[in-house]
Parts: sequence; C-alpha cells; structure tokens
Amino acid sequence: MNQSIRQAAVIGSGVMGGGIAALLASAGIQTLLLDIVSPDLDEEDAENPAARNRLVQAGFRKMTSAAPPLLMHPGDADRIRIGNLEDDMDRLSACDWIVEAVVENPAVKKELFARIDAVRKPDAVVSSNTSGIPLKAITDGRSAAFRRHFLGTHFFNPARYMRLLEIVPGADTLPEVVRRMERIAERDLGKGVVRAKDTANFIGNRIGIHGIALALAMLAQEGIGIAAADALFGRPMGRPRSALFKTCDIVGVDVISFVAANTFHMAPADEQRALFDLPSFVGGMIARGLLGDKVGAGFYKKERGPDGETRRLVIDPVTLAYVPALGPDYPCLAAAKKAKTLPERIRAIVYGQDTGARFAWKVTAGSLLYAANRIPEISDTIVDIDNAMRWGYHFDLGPFETWDAIGLRESVARMDAEKMAVPECIRRMQADGVDLFYKTEGGKTYFYDLVARTYRERTVPADVISLAHRKAAGAVAASCSTASLVDLGEGVYCCAFHGKMNAIDAVLIEFLHQSVAYVQQHGAGLVVGNQAEGVSGIFSAGADLAGMAGAVMQGRLDALLDMVRRFQGAVCALRYAPFPVVAAPYGLTLGGGCEVCLGADRMVAHAELYMGLVETGVGLLPGGCGCLNLWRKVSTSVCEAVNGLDMMRFFEPVLMTIALAKVSTSAADARAMGFLGPCDRIVFNREHLIAEAKKEVLRMVQDGYAPPVKRKIKVVGDAAGGIVDTGLNDMRQGGLISEYDAFLTRRLAHILSGGDVRYGTEVEEEVLLTLEQEAFLDLVKEKKTHARVEHMLRTGKPLRN
Repeated sequence: MNQSIRQAAVIGSGVMGGGIAALLASAGIQTLLLDIVSPDLDEEDAENPAARNRLVQAGFRKMTSAAPPLLMHPGDADRIRIGNLEDDMDRLSACDWIVEAVVENPAVKKELFARIDAVRKPDAVVSSNTSGIPLKAITDGRSAAFRRHFLGTHFFNPARYMRLLEIVPGADTLPEVVRRMERIAERDLGKGVVRAKDTANFIGNRIGIHGIALALAMLAQEGIGIAAADALFGRPMGRPRSALFKTCDIVGVDVISFVAANTFHMAPADEQRALFDLPSFVGGMIARGLLGDKVGAGFYKKERGPDGETRRLVIDPVTLAYVPALGPDYPCLAAAKKAKTLPERIRAIVYGQDTGARFAWKVTAGSLLYAANRIPEISDTIVDIDNAMRWGYHFDLGPFETWDAIGLRESVARMDAEKMAVPECIRRMQADGVDLFYKTEGGKTYFYDLVARTYRERTVPADVISLAHRKAAGAVAASCSTASLVDLGEGVYCCAFHGKMNAIDAVLIEFLHQSVAYVQQHGAGLVVGNQAEGVSGIFSAGADLAGMAGAVMQGRLDALLDMVRRFQGAVCALRYAPFPVVAAPYGLTLGGGCEVCLGADRMVAHAELYMGLVETGVGLLPGGCGCLNLWRKVSTSVCEAVNGLDMMRFFEPVLMTIALAKVSTSAADARAMGFLGPCDRIVFNREHLIAEAKKEVLRMVQDGYAPPVKRKIKVVGDAAGGIVDTGLNDMRQGGLISEYDAFLTRRLAHILSGGDVRYGTEVEEEVLLTLEQEAFLDLVKEKKTHARVEHMLRTGKPLRN
C-alpha cells in the first residue's frame, strides 16, 4: 500500500472543506476541490463551465482570502484545482485520498459515497469529516473494498490551526489503513491524532460540549453570571482565554446547540443525556439570530459607548438583554493569582469557599465524573481523552490530568460527601491503592488503564524526542533558572529555554555562552530548541522587557549596554562555533528569540512560525546581531555577488521588515521574508522538531562540517539615505507611520547600510554590531521608548506614539 498521499480530493468547498483543502495544499499535496453545480442556473449558464463552477469558485475565493490565512503561503493555492460533481467525478480516480466535507445529511452523504465507490481506485482512502453522523449509517450498501478503505477523519475548524484530528475506524476498516492515515496525519499534516470510536460526537465534542452544557445548567443553580463563569474557566483554570462562552461565540451558538442535540438524540443511554437539551434561553438566542462572532452578537457583543470607547456587554439569560460584562471579585481568583503552578491555581479555585469556587468545583467535578464514565464507550484510554481536550479545546490539562492536579483522594471524598455518583472504575482504582492517573518513574511516563486496572507506559514515538523524558532520565548536562542543556545522545545537546515566555535575559545569555563552551569540549553539535508545555506555542517572546525597564528606571545603562554586548557575543559564538548549531523555532519567535535563530547555521522550523524582529514596537532596534544577520542572510541567499544599486532591491524589504515589526504568518511566509533560507527546513509536526533538528546536526557532522569564516559584509552605504527619506515622507503624509516610527527607521537604515560609507563598500561585521550597540544605548534614553515599553508591559500591545 502506498504510504504517501500525492493527490487528494476534498468534496465540499464550504468553511470546513475549504480549510481542509488549504491544509493539504500547504503540506505539499496536489488537491482537487469539488462542489455541486448551482441548481438555479439558467439555460445559457447551464453550458458555461465558469458558471457551473460558480459555487466552488466562491468557496475557493473565500479560502484564499480568509483572515487569519488558511494557506501557509499564498502560492500554496497553486496546488489546488477546482471542479464540480457533475463534470469532474472521473478526476477522483487519480486520488489517493478523498475527503468528504458536505452538508451533515445522511442521505446526501450516502448518495455521494455511492458515486465515489464507482470511480475510486482500489487502494484510495475515502474519509468523512462528519462530526456527528454514525459511519455505519452512511456506508450502508457500499462495496466491501470501499468499507475496508473508509474511515472518519474529523478535523476541527479551522483545520490549519486546530491540532486535533479524530480518526474513527469503521466496522470494516483495515487496520493498515488506519495506521497509514495516522502516520500521514501526524507526520505530513502535523496533527495530534486520537483514535475515536464511532459514537455520538466522538471524543472532543462529547466531552467538550458536556462541559459547556453543565456550566449552562449551573448558572442559575449557583447564582453566577456568564462573565463570571468565563473569568473562572479561562487562564486561571488552564483553559484558553475564550473560556466557556466566548468559545461558544467563536464556534457559533447554533453550532454548539446542534452538536449538543446530536448527543441528546444519538446517545439515549448517556447518564447525563438531559444536560444536552440546552436551556431554553439558548434557543431564544438562536431564534433572535444571536449566533456569536459571525453576526457580532452572541453571549457577548461589543458596542461603542457615549464616550467613544468600545465596551463589552454580556447577555442576561433571563431577559436576553445585554448588560455590562463586569469582572467578578472572587477570593478564589485572588488566591489563584498568587499560585506559582497551574495545579496550585486550579486547587486554589475549586477548593475555595466563595460562590465562584463552588461553581468551579461543581462544573469541574461533574466534568471529571463524566469523562471517567465514557471509558471504554468513546475511548479505551484516558490519554486519548486528555489529548483530545488539549488539542481540540486548548486545555492546558485534560480531564484526568486535572484530576491528578486536584488530588484523586481529596476530590472523591468531597464528591462522596456531596452525594455525587462516582463511577465504578474510579472505585476499583482506589481499591487497588492507585491515587494517580499518570506517574513518572525512571524517566518514563505511565498512565493508568481504567479497563485493565494497571499502569501502561505512555510511549514516545521513535521519531520524537521528549525533553521532559530526557531530563527525567538524568540527561541534563547543565542548567540555570531559565534554561537547561540536555543530552540528546550521539554527541548532540539541546539548549532548551524554560523561563517565563522564554524571554531572553542576562542569565539566559550567559547560559548560551556556557552551552557553546560545554559542547565544544564534550559534544559534536548543538540544537537550540524547547518544548513548551500546554498550547502556548512560544519559542521565545524576545527580551525581558520588565527587567530592562527596571534597569532604565534605576539608571543602570552601563549594565544594559554590557548585556547587549554579551548577547551579541552569544549569537556570534553560536554562528562561529566549531560544531554545527541548528535552531528549532516554532510559534512566537520574536525579537531576541529570532536573533538567536538567525545566529544558527540552520533552522528546522515548525510550519506555524510567527517570527519577526519586533523591537520597534517598544521603541528599540535589534541589538543581538539581528540587523547584521538578516541582511547577510537575505543578501547572500539571493546572490553571492549582489553589487551596486541592485542591492537596494534587497535592502528595502529588509529595512521595512524590521522597521514595521513584521511578523511571519507561517514558516513558509518567514522564508519569503528572508528569515529562513534555502537550506532551512520546515516540519509540520511540532513534536518532531527536536528530533529533526538533531538529525540535521548529525547530517552536517557526517558531511564534514566546517564553521563559517568571518567575511566582510557588502552594504549599500550612503545610497540608502535619499531613498529612505523619500519613502518615509510618503508614509508620514499618508498617516501610515508616526514621527517616532520615522525616526527609528532612519536609525535602522543607518545600521543596515553600514553607516557613513559609500554603497558597495565591504565592512567588517563589527561595524554593524557597534552601530546596533550605539543605537540601543541612545534609544533606551528616549521618553517615547519608555512610553512604548510601559504600554507593552501594561497591555501586551504595541504603542505607535
């Protein structure tokens, strides 16, 4: 059986189908996107190919213009061909994988599968993206070969950004087909795969919608408001900022209601079935068209007040009128703020004594009991349930991980005291003397199998390196408060950041120097990478702004300048180390984090890479070789011999990328911006990054690695001045930048151009580094820079003063 997917088809060009097609195309797969012919064509249009493709063309346009973008790079759209289900069915015969993403109507799906069955090639996989219809109901009557190659592939929307993919084998699906699609989904599409059973709403939505339904039922019972519930079940509980009801608005109130109704009708034996018949006020919202973000009003809406300020309102479940969304003042939330770890935060909330704590306890306890009761109905393991909630709902901890956090014995004792129905599997677990769902021993993680009543190893795939497991096994060569040097084996080490937001501070800078020295003596190569817990996705958010602001306030400018010099030295040490250095960035890779990566020999980047030199947002300029290394990377990647005015074609994009604090929308976009070069690789599965970076180091060693030689840098010199001034004047007059933005850009141009030299001059790299240092020292004294730093620390957003 062919193990790769060269040609795929997606049937249905709506929001879900378009998103799946965009993901496949971005992963390098040639994709055919089909939809129906519009039923209302007149006689003239009935023969017009463009008119017959009107619906699929509209879906394609929406997909290519979506914000945030569904494609990793606009050019990925070239891998998508469109057609319709009347004229182009025969084209499915060339496809290795056919994904159905049409309307949730069993009759429509059955008719479509009958047509696919007639044209598919023998080993083609056919899958349905249904989220609620039983697979057996839509494959009845199909050939045995079709059923053996058929399964559910439930993508979460949007397919590019949501990591979870539930793979649901049918009754007749071949095991090798399931394994093949799991490998492709994980390796090529970067998905977190859970194997679900053919039950109502599978795993993620069965558990997730139950939690929302339970919270809805508890609002009136506990006398708590929607905004208060979200304040509790957001970041304090390790949930996304959208919490419960803002999430409903994002997904769509009508969609939440539809999924809940699926469980109500399709799971008659569910002990919590009544909860899925949502409160009547939700139906009232739907009847009034209050469907969430897609219409601008749902559980929440925004409006402009008399003072011109935008304010957030929340719906009153009784009257369906909107009232101000006021933040609650619960003691349990204040206690959670003082906690140092997520388990401590959760315990502070659920074991508190106030109204909010009681609500949080009842919703949490009810959710944990429900999850335990679903084994083995929807999944055989607690791991797949926890993964589904972390990957599909962005929980930092799944239900059973949460249960470990609050303590099994303590929580069950309270459940018993409050006469909650504790599942028999939990009773047996306690009777066996087991108090933890997960445990780590000898560097290995184990999970408790509630069915077999024993611990099983939570294995790490062969193509994944877990830094946590390596650390637990004692493979830490050195460490500091914000980073560790982890032995990956075969002479390769990993400098892994683990401070808050993985920010670059003085301690981390010194540790980079130490890591280079250690590997030079003991190893063959270095990976710079980390594996963030939860779903934060932050390789490094940049410099430690709070520490920098404190130093400025205390007048310690000499110490700041010394830190900049040490940071430049650390990046140069990475670049010129006598061994290969590979950076493994993912997610937010900003400012100093970006500069560290630019200093590496190569990058192995995750597809979801948001990389940029964003220092202008806080009134500064790159101070860790960022200007030097981005200019060098762009100019030498394009042509080893750029000269004269031709260099301006590359100078201007580099200048504006830094000046406007541009951040890539993907790794493909980062390549287009110049952050990634032709030798850098892109990996779709974030869990594979460290292992792939290690492989890259070993390949370079095997190929006879020689460190780069310091060479002079060709710069544009004084040719930049006039062109930059003209462009800035136009942007100022157009209101696109502020006066201070223009000031920063001129200073940046001075650095990138090599200072007061003629264009085409070759300068030592120390020239640009000295210009970076001087600019940094000057800018930290500016009041407008102070204002930008203060605003960023206070709001998390840049100030354009």
